[in-house]
Amino acid sequence: MTYLAKASEHSRFVLDRRGKKNAVDPLRAYGAFVEEEADGSGGFATIATLLLTNRECPWKCVFCDLWKNTLDTDVPRAAIETQIRRALADLPPARWIKLYNAGSFFDPRAIPSGEVPAVAQLLAPFERVIVESHPAFVDERVLRLRDRIPGRLEVAIGLEVANAAVLARLNKGMTLADFARAAEYLRRERIDLRAFVMVQPPFVAPEEAVERARRSLEFAQECGARVCTLLPTRGGNGALEALAEQGHFAPPSLATFEAAFERGLPDARSLVFADLWDLERFAECSECFPARRDRLARMNRTQKIEPPVVCAACAACAGAAG
Repeated sequence: MTYLAKASEHSRFVLDRRGKKNAVDPLRAYGAFVEEEADGSGGFATIATLLLTNRECPWKCVFCDLWKNTLDTDVPRAAIETQIRRALADLPPARWIKLYNAGSFFDPRAIPSGEVPAVAQLLAPFERVIVESHPAFVDERVLRLRDRIPGRLEVAIGLEVANAAVLARLNKGMTLADFARAAEYLRRERIDLRAFVMVQPPFVAPEEAVERARRSLEFAQECGARVCTLLPTRGGNGALEALAEQGHFAPPSLATFEAAFERGLPDARSLVFADLWDLERFAECSECFPARRDRLARMNRTQKIEPPVVCAACAACAGAAG
């Protein structure tokens, strides 16, 4: 089946190429850890990041692998509250909290509106609460959480790419106008926006990846994003491998990801972060990878470009190839 044959068949293309889901407990978050992030005021915030176990997102994005840790049914009553309480009990104190549920926090099938008050009570100690959502759910439902927490609310939305044609092919069920509308709603209600931008997503050629990421960052910042996070497009979900066979996808090199980050930092109107999870899969040289990863981590903290890592092993390989 060719992915571009019929838009109506894109979801089936994605589903038919999936493997098995991981076994998860509906009463426990499948991930919980504390991380640090530049806070935009010259300091750093500790963040309790919870990966909540939840039902699968209703959209079937061609690049997504978050479905691997989701349920096929709704979570039991009070399950989300239980997950948060248990996870926080095992973590050290933090200033901020991220609640990522592999979907949309404001989807009533994911977080029932009647359970928001109990969840909000658990979020009261945090200065900033960051949740994720598809633009379709950014409406008055967002206010039900905002009005119940003393901290600042921030909503993370996957922009992915600011190109209408490419975005339509990602099967995300979202247009650039949808993103802009959601961003304006959040701005008007004094809620912060965090945007995710993919580096070299499907249907973007390697030679265009850096410039496309820069333009996507620019679009997100024009929409008022406080934070933009760059993510290297990771394979492994079945659909991307099929697209690679059809010539529509190639994962970015580490050098491409570095270049996209470097292009995005100067004169940025937002904080710009490089997502470093599982970054080693993009490395071609084991000798210089640790130093290159550490450089990106420091740039995340300082928001300043550092000189590139010079690797004798890479230079030797290039010389041999020449």
